Amino acid sequence: MNKLLVICGPTAAGKTALAIALAKKFNGEIVSADSRQVYKGMDIGTGKEWGKGVVIHGYDLVDPKKEFSISQYLRFARKFISDITKRGKLPILVGGTGFYIKGVIDGIPTVFVPQNKDLRKNLEGRGTEDLFEKLAQIDSVRAGQMNSSDRRNPRRLIRAIEVATWKLEHSGSFRGSRFRIPDSILMVGLTAPRDILEARIGDRVDARVKIGIKGEIRRLIDSGADWSHQSMQALGYKQWRDYFEGEVSEEVIIEEWKREERKYARRQLTWFRKDKRINWFDIADGKFGKEVERLVKKWYTAPDAKKS
Repeated sequence: MNKLLVICGPTAAGKTALAIALAKKFNGEIVSADSRQVYKGMDIGTGKEWGKGVVIHGYDLVDPKKEFSISQYLRFARKFISDITKRGKLPILVGGTGFYIKGVIDGIPTVFVPQNKDLRKNLEGRGTEDLFEKLAQIDSVRAGQMNSSDRRNPRRLIRAIEVATWKLEHSGSFRGSRFRIPDSILMVGLTAPRDILEARIGDRVDARVKIGIKGEIRRLIDSGADWSHQSMQALGYKQWRDYFEGEVSEEVIIEEWKREERKYARRQLTWFRKDKRINWFDIADGKFGKEVERLVKKWYTAPDAKKS
């Protein structure tokens, strides 16, 4: 057996709950594909769900005061998936960070290009327009591929410049890197009508406020986490900065958080819908869980299942 089940989709769609149920049914273990859940101590805001008898890998991989990259995630994910498979269990990759999932199942050629600290220091503090122009001068193709969100993100722009610079300096030697992936992959996507999904997002934000997101953020700050750290720029955390600095009310922060989560869900759906391998299920259909289970059973028990 060398198979991988992927469960993806927008935030608040119930991906982890479904994964836990399937892990119990098919003797599986879960690997989280969520860029926020890798940080220790960031439990409430990221919605970590502890497995209820199912092992979940990929939580709490790094201190929130440290940087965490896609290359680090892929090293962890490869190790987890390989180990789960060797023990005769089904690895289930679950999350809404599309870039993480793509890296695991398709590979990302530039992922192991090393950081250039001198270059980063030189670019630090520059505006996004300046950074984009510099990228366009070095690699016009990569610049043309960036969407509007990428163009407004200085961290992504600096990384793109870093990769483009490295490729120029290592012309002829760049071959990229690719993970060895399972022979058979089944991708399941969860979705819902917009009004239902947005209502779920609102309810989930309210629940996280009620169970103590403010206390969690206070503990992070007291332990040395700073608003400038990569971890504190995560959705569900960065929105609270103005509240903690006494500039905005809690009610305003909560509404902004809900609004940004809904925007994020739309971006996630846009990303995942481009992947034609995904089998989509509407969570508003009360029978979707059984339908997913039937699909997984058919795929999992097939002796020579092909990559789908």
